[in-house]
Amino acid sequence: MKKFFALAVSAVMVMGLLAGCGARETAGNAESTENGEKTTFTVGFDAEFPPYGYMDENGEYTGFDLELAQEVCDRNGWELVKQPIDWDSKDMELSSGAIDCIWNGFTMNGREDAYTWSVPYVDNSQVFVVAADAGITQQADLAGKKVGVQKDSSALAALEGDAADLAATFAELTQYSDYNTAFMDLEQGAIDALAIDIGVADYQIASRGDGFVKLDEKLATEQYGIGFLLGNDELKNQVEATLLEMAEDGKFTEIAEKYGLTDSVCLGK
Repeated sequence: MKKFFALAVSAVMVMGLLAGCGARETAGNAESTENGEKTTFTVGFDAEFPPYGYMDENGEYTGFDLELAQEVCDRNGWELVKQPIDWDSKDMELSSGAIDCIWNGFTMNGREDAYTWSVPYVDNSQVFVVAADAGITQQADLAGKKVGVQKDSSALAALEGDAADLAATFAELTQYSDYNTAFMDLEQGAIDALAIDIGVADYQIASRGDGFVKLDEKLATEQYGIGFLLGNDELKNQVEATLLEMAEDGKFTEIAEKYGLTDSVCLGK
């Protein structure tokens, strides 16, 4: 009888522990309270797109956009969830609800009707980066050269669109999944030039020394915004209102200065 009682007590304890674990897991994964108030904000970003989003030397995700998102969360009482994504899968991540927005140097131009957008917060340009000693000083010099570009990027869209005639003069146009790999190939001479966002170009050149330069001619110009699922105006309005508040009180400019982006931002001026 004692043995049976002990087994019964043990079973109840195990069930209690399992129920407790289940309760904690459910609470941890919850995105809103019982009254429907949001508690988490999940940002989808490219983890290899400095200075907007990347992993620092401590293994932490950081960057201009992620710091802006953190401040938005702090002011709204949300927990920021930083979700690295495959850039090619960003639409699937957004439509499935895995992320709340795409916030990572995300170009609005040409996508105006595909997402619900915040106000633009960065004026950006696409440029070519070349080795300083390559003898390439203008876009015309890229004829017969091997050029790199990131997949599904604004630079690629330009080279396949308005700048298609220029791209037709290249010997090759290689698409990369991330710019770090592309810069490694540029350093090693596997490609002669790299088409890239100017903010990313400035960051990469500054971090790699004097071995690279930007061509003066712009490939294209664009603006960055925060992309939400089409129709999600409520969340967009709340995030946008907080971002504008940050621009008004100077916090936006403070974060921009930290990442050397004061010349690119179009808020807080």
